[in-house]
Amino acid sequence: MSSLSFDSLVDNKPTRIEVDGKPVCVARLGNEVFAVADTCSHSEASLSEGDISDGKIECWLHGAEFDLRTGEALSLPATESLETFTVVRDGDSITVVSKE
Repeated sequence: MSSLSFDSLVDNKPTRIEVDGKPVCVARLGNEVFAVADTCSHSEASLSEGDISDGKIECWLHGAEFDLRTGEALSLPATESLETFTVVRDGDSITVVSKE
């Protein structure tokens, strides 16, 4: 489990945190917050260094895109989806927890 402030997140800019020792990419899309594994399923690059557009994050290394809401791989070269995490918002407080 990891906590952070909603106001500390910049809209459409990924942030890297750790949840139970795992790197996690957290993204604010308007008033919603999503969390997926921070490691690209294709190249093991950090997704929090990538760009967000239209609810998708693009891996900076080879351009694979993933849906931030579902973790689904949307473009090659990635074919495997990302692990997703539960995000709980209570006012300004955001808590990210593993689904396991």
